[in-house]
Amino acid sequence: MSAPGWPTLPDGRYAVLRTHRADGASYGGFRWPTEVGGVAVAPDWDPDPSIECGHGLHGLLWGCGDGSLLTPSLTWAIVAVDPGDIATRIDMGVPPKVRFRSAEVIHVGDRGTATGWIAAHGGAGLPVVYGTATAGDGGTATAGDGGTATAGDGGTATAGYGGTATAGNGGTATAGYRGTATAGDGGTATAGDDGTATAGDGGTATAGYGGTATAGDGGTATAGDGGTATAGYGGTATAGDGGTATAGDRGSATAGYRGTATAGYRGTATAGYDGTATAGDGGVLIIHRYDSGRRRLSVGQVDGVTLLPDTPYRLDAAGEFEAVA
Repeated sequence: MSAPGWPTLPDGRYAVLRTHRADGASYGGFRWPTEVGGVAVAPDWDPDPSIECGHGLHGLLWGCGDGSLLTPSLTWAIVAVDPGDIATRIDMGVPPKVRFRSAEVIHVGDRGTATGWIAAHGGAGLPVVYGTATAGDGGTATAGDGGTATAGDGGTATAGYGGTATAGNGGTATAGYRGTATAGDGGTATAGDDGTATAGDGGTATAGYGGTATAGDGGTATAGDGGTATAGYGGTATAGDGGTATAGDRGSATAGYRGTATAGYRGTATAGYDGTATAGDGGVLIIHRYDSGRRRLSVGQVDGVTLLPDTPYRLDAAGEFEAVA
């Protein structure tokens, strides 16, 4: 019997995606049939569901799971598997891979033909690895690891590891580790570690560790440690330790330990301990410091006399502002 939430082929079997060399050779020396109609049977089968590796054949259920287990340059094959031959639990979300006893080859091709076959035979809407998902206005597009998801105005686009997610005006775009997420005006873009998140005017952009987050005027941009956060006029930019936060006129820029915070005209720039803060004319500089073991703040008004506009400042040993040469 099939598990709830997973589609089946017309004959009740599941489609499983995997890759192997042109001659059918795969991990461990096992050789898969290279022609449609060929049947493979695991010589070391063990139905114990707690086993993850070995003791069966392996692949990604409907092309969903850990995309790093597939090799783009190899042959991409889709096999049909009877639900009763699968040992892996598939009723608790998307498993990284499934382990099964036997399978029949039903498609042999490359990455493009395989992901297209899945989409055309019941897998549309699933987070298929390396796939491309596109939805119209107000729709939802979801792609798996390494995939690309694009949704129209007001839609939601989600891409997995290394993927790219793009949503239209007012939409939400979310990309996984090292991905790129772009949302339209008023949207929200979130990218994982090392990713890049860009949101339109009034939007919110959040990028993980080492990433770059950019939001339009009035928006909010947040980047992790070492990252770069940039927000437009009146916006808020926040970067972690060692990062760079830049906000436009009347905006607020905050950077962590040894970070750099820059705000425009009448903006507020706040930097952590040993950080650097820059604000435009009429702005405010705030830099954290420690005195006798206590955390303190040094605050200064950019008046054009004691503190100059558009000039980076740090604190000296006495906690006073000094221009950075």
